[in-house]
Amino acid sequence: MPKPLTVDHNKLWKILKEMGIPDHLTCLLRNLYAGQEATVRTGHGTTDWFRIRKGVHQGCILSPYLFNLYAEYIMRNAGLEEAQAGIKIAGKNINNLRYADDTTLMAESEEELKSLLMKVKEERGKVGLKLNIQKTKIMASGPITSWEIDGETVEIVSDFIFWGSKITADDDCSHEIKRHLLLERKVMTNLDSIL
Repeated sequence: MPKPLTVDHNKLWKILKEMGIPDHLTCLLRNLYAGQEATVRTGHGTTDWFRIRKGVHQGCILSPYLFNLYAEYIMRNAGLEEAQAGIKIAGKNINNLRYADDTTLMAESEEELKSLLMKVKEERGKVGLKLNIQKTKIMASGPITSWEIDGETVEIVSDFIFWGSKITADDDCSHEIKRHLLLERKVMTNLDSIL
């Protein structure tokens, strides 16, 4: 489950062009992002002003869209749509799920998963995003050996939260049902105290 770092503005403009965004819209975005400066207030005072060359505007309605285009570009160039690796869901091969800055890669075998991960890692590197091994986790439904990427050990987990739901290696959804029932009970108790 790799997590991206920060969108590089110069690379973003190139990606928008390659993704077919019209030049006049990219020009508007360039103007919106041009000459950005910031300062940081700390307990010891305020820093000097510095130029902002990375990231999307916090709170801007365009930011999720821009980030998604950046992420889509990486996945397309990694060739995940053409890859045979993945799991079959309703007859369709699925090898990745994405939401905002969370990505989940899926495969039937350890070798396929490593192949997908290395393709994504390579494409991320081309646009200036380093794979953060500390935020990367591996989950398998069967036994798995230890995983290393570039000499760093990847944590193996038995569950993770995706889109607010707990996914477990044993495919047991009873934990998730109980969790939702407890959350519902808590909400109802809070509503009772208000009414």
